Amino acid sequence: MNNLEENQTGDEEDVQNDAVIASAFRASLLVIMLLCMPLIAVLVYVNIRKTKERSTEVEVTLPDERQDNEQAIPQLVMTNMVASSGVDFVHESGREGQKLLPETMGSGTAVLDYNGDGHQDLLFVNSSRWPWDTRGEVDSTCRLYAGDGNFHFTDVTEKAGIDKTLYGMGTAVGDYDNDGDTDIFLSAVGKNRLLKNEDGVFQDVTDIAGVGGATDTWGTSCGFFDYDNDGLLDLFVCNYVNWNKDADLSQKFTLDGESRAYGPPKAFSGAFSYLYHNDGDGSFTDVSEAAGIQIRNDDTGVPLGKAMGLAPVDFNGDGWLDIVVANDTVRNFLFENNRDGTFSEVGRICGIAFDRSTGSARGAMGIDTAQFRDDGTLAIGIGNFANEASALYMARAGKKQFMDAAMYTGFGPPTRQGLTFGLFFFDVDLDGRFDLLGANGHLEEEISKVQATQRYAQPPQLFWNAGRDAKSELVLVPESSVGEDFYQPIVGRGTAFGDFDEDGDQDVVISVSDGSPAVFRNDQNTDHHWLRVRLEGTGSNRDGIGAMVELELGKRTLSQCMMPTRSYLSQCERAITFGLGSLESVDSITVAWPGGEREMFPVAGIDGTIVLRQGSGSPEAEGIKSGQ
Repeated sequence: MNNLEENQTGDEEDVQNDAVIASAFRASLLVIMLLCMPLIAVLVYVNIRKTKERSTEVEVTLPDERQDNEQAIPQLVMTNMVASSGVDFVHESGREGQKLLPETMGSGTAVLDYNGDGHQDLLFVNSSRWPWDTRGEVDSTCRLYAGDGNFHFTDVTEKAGIDKTLYGMGTAVGDYDNDGDTDIFLSAVGKNRLLKNEDGVFQDVTDIAGVGGATDTWGTSCGFFDYDNDGLLDLFVCNYVNWNKDADLSQKFTLDGESRAYGPPKAFSGAFSYLYHNDGDGSFTDVSEAAGIQIRNDDTGVPLGKAMGLAPVDFNGDGWLDIVVANDTVRNFLFENNRDGTFSEVGRICGIAFDRSTGSARGAMGIDTAQFRDDGTLAIGIGNFANEASALYMARAGKKQFMDAAMYTGFGPPTRQGLTFGLFFFDVDLDGRFDLLGANGHLEEEISKVQATQRYAQPPQLFWNAGRDAKSELVLVPESSVGEDFYQPIVGRGTAFGDFDEDGDQDVVISVSDGSPAVFRNDQNTDHHWLRVRLEGTGSNRDGIGAMVELELGKRTLSQCMMPTRSYLSQCERAITFGLGSLESVDSITVAWPGGEREMFPVAGIDGTIVLRQGSGSPEAEGIKSGQ
């Protein structure tokens, strides 16, 4: 065994959690019992034949087996409020019967505060009918809805200048010019768009900024983050495959040998993604090649990536954001930040490139990261294709080696039931532990004709974190606990979270391909306490994107990164929610700002929102904003 294999094996052993140890012990105990049965039979026989002989056998004393901490799943009801929320968006995929691959993939959604009123708003990215479609034009613009903080939204699309028509896919939100409001980037099949926020009205500055990309690319997930810690938000745009209509129609894709089907990504060559450096004057420079994020096939030299999901994360804890890219049917990428404007791709070395049980690449879609446990364990969750388990790569703090703990934690097996697009970590019941949500939906309307276990419309999946001592750390929440609304089958794609009714817990929005979205109100009834944190950078980017926020709770340390880029094609709220469980007070909170500065803030109260401004040393005068 070489040194790399030895290190890899050692790190995998570090990551094994208590649940695995318990499981292994039970298996070992069963094996011991089976092996001992012949011996016991012999001893019984001997004692029957020689009752006067005294046994010299010594009783084997086994260690006490860890007792499973079987907690009851709390009521985590998700109520679909779309009918009464004012959200009347319907996604247009452009489907007209030719079955072109982009029709299956859209689209994303974003939770943002576009007008700075403190309430969470909703953006839905739309696609459009194809230019050659003879059915006529329809309203297929992207839509923006202003929230009132009480789970009601008003369509402000035209007023805000969001009524753009494009074959849209994903979105990124962030204050790229540090002027105090939120700007919007839209990825697309074709030219991408950058919309600058001018007092609540968006102006198309794509050409000025230089981020439109090539007209023959297919943009997917995207995100703003500061990769060089200069205080300005840069932009990463995933590109999927090298696609065009003629290449798609020239291939005879079919499920049943007769009718046409949507083609697999393996039928198309890969593409390079974009990394744009923010120059600080309203423009960006494409540094993709110079930065080292253009990865080629080792054998053919053609672009390798088929990028679907994006997760900026400081995976090695050095204060500089790295980049994880989820690729569809080719290996995933992990770009380690070299802190000099360049990146090294280390996905294979670190163990997230392939399915580690088979050595094969999977059909990866959405992605998210989290400080999953109190000991600093980093988790990378990736939603995968139908009949493939979603991944849950884990590495202990200070380690660079990941192992896929999806099966060990109980997360993996149920995810084979769905084709998972959107995926994110959040604390659904405010107990201080990260739960997981996945949005599911197939590509083919008639998939059940050839795969009896698959359906086109599929219910989402919510996994409750029962804790490390439980028999299963992540438990699929049944309909009896989450409600029948949540289990209604949909063709889920992008998904995001935000507190739409300002009661402290995080609500959920899921975009639906060719349909109306699901907007779930979180009606969990645990009475747990919470603390919401917003950041305002001064030396760093104004959004505080990339900052690590740490909350000390006795022997526990809860850590979260301010990062709206999550899931698939989507963006979550620019706020951090800490679940406190039954704790009734918090002493202080620490922010590690991008660039390395650490700052501690006192906390005067809980069950509300605090705003932490860099360099102030204390929460803003706004202080605690009551949520109940």
